[in-house]
Amino acid sequence: MRQTSTSSHSLRRPSSAVPHKYGRSTFGQTLFNCVAMLVGIGLLSVPLAFAHSGWIMGTVLIFSYGFISCYTAKILGRIILSDTNLRCYSDVGRKAFGSWSTPFIGLMFCLELFAVSVLLVTLAADSLHALLPQFSPNTYKLWSLTLLLPTVFLPLSLLSYSSVLGILSTALVIFVILVDGLSKPTAPGSLRDPAETSFRVSGWGNLGIAFGLFIAGFGCHPLIPSLVRDMRNPERFEKMINVAFSIVTTIYALLAVAGYLMFGNSVSGEISMDLLKTGGYNELLNHLALWMLVLSPLSKFALTTQPLTATLEILLRLDVPHPLMNEGMGKMSAAQASRENIKHGLRIVQRICVTLLSVLMSILVPGFSEILAFLGCSSAFMLCVIGPLAAKAAISKRCGMVDGLVIVVALFMAVWGTLSLFL
Repeated sequence: MRQTSTSSHSLRRPSSAVPHKYGRSTFGQTLFNCVAMLVGIGLLSVPLAFAHSGWIMGTVLIFSYGFISCYTAKILGRIILSDTNLRCYSDVGRKAFGSWSTPFIGLMFCLELFAVSVLLVTLAADSLHALLPQFSPNTYKLWSLTLLLPTVFLPLSLLSYSSVLGILSTALVIFVILVDGLSKPTAPGSLRDPAETSFRVSGWGNLGIAFGLFIAGFGCHPLIPSLVRDMRNPERFEKMINVAFSIVTTIYALLAVAGYLMFGNSVSGEISMDLLKTGGYNELLNHLALWMLVLSPLSKFALTTQPLTATLEILLRLDVPHPLMNEGMGKMSAAQASRENIKHGLRIVQRICVTLLSVLMSILVPGFSEILAFLGCSSAFMLCVIGPLAAKAAISKRCGMVDGLVIVVALFMAVWGTLSLFL
C-alpha cells in the first residue's frame, strides 16, 4: 500500500528533484509550438459543431473539452518527467500497459495521420473549387497528385518550413472571419445583424457528430512528450499547458460563436466556404484567405504523411539500416545490395500508394466535417482523454472516481459519435 501511494504521489506534480535531460526551448517557444499545433484546420468546423449542439450544450462542450484536454496533457507531462527513459507517447503506453499496447498505439497514430492527410486534400480542393468553380472538387483532387507526389520524397528539413505557412493561413482566416462579420451591416454573414440560431440540440445524431468536431481541435497529446523533453525548464511545463489551452479554448470559442452568429443553423462544414459564397465582403481579403487554404494544406501534406510512411516502413521491414550498423558489418555483399535496392523501390511504391489512397478516400468521403468528426471520435478521444487517464491509473495502481467517470463518458461519446456518422 505504501508503494502504491508513493507511485501515485509521483504523478501529482513534476518535481525538480526528478533527473531529466534539459532541452533548449524556452517557456515562450514551447508555448508558441503548443498553440500552433492546437490551432489548425479543425477551427473551420467549430461553428458547425455549435449549430449541431446549440448554444447551451455547445458552450458546455467546448469549455469542458478544453479543461479535460488540459488536465490530461498535464498528466502525460507528469508521467514523462517521472521517468527519464520515456521519450514518446508509445513509451508511456509501454510502461503503463506493457509491450502489447505498442501496436495498438501505432494503429491509432496511423489512423489519425491518414485522416488528417485526407482532410488536407479535401480542404485544398474545396477551397480551389470555391475560387475557380469551372471544375469539380474531385477534378482538383486528382490534379493535386501532380504536386503531392513529388513532395513526399523531399527531406524533412525542407518540409518543416511548411508549418510556418500553416500558422500564417490559420491566423489570416481568423482575422478575415472577424473583419467580415464586423464590417457587414446586414445578414447573412454579419455579426451586427446575427442569423437565426438555437439554444437546443438540432438532433441526437448531430450532437454525436459535434462531440467529434469539438474534441478534434484539442488533440496535440501525441506530441506532448516531445514538448516536455525539449523544454529548458520542464518544471514550468504545467504552467505553459494552462496558458496554451486557455488561449486555444478562447480562440475556438470566439470563432465558434462568431461563425454561428454570422451564418446560424445553415453554416457550412468549412466556414471559409460561406465567406466566399456570401456577398458584401472584401473580395481581395477573402480570396487571399482562400488561396492560403489551398497552398497550406498542399504544402503540409508531405509533413503530415512522413511519420505515417516511416511507421509503415518499419512494420513492412522496409526501413533504412542505421549507418553505424552498416559500418560494423563492413561493405555490403552483392546480395545485400540487391535486397536494399529492392527495399528502396518498395519504399517509393509505398509512399505513392499512401498518397493515392489519401486522394481516393477524399473522393469517396468528400465531407470535410464528417472526416474531421470521425478523426475526433476514432482517435482523439482515445489518445487525448482515455489514454492518459488509463495510463495514470495503470502506473499508480489506482483510479480516482472522477478519472473513472471521465473515461466512461469519453468512451460513450466516442461510440455515440462514431455510430452517428455511420448511421
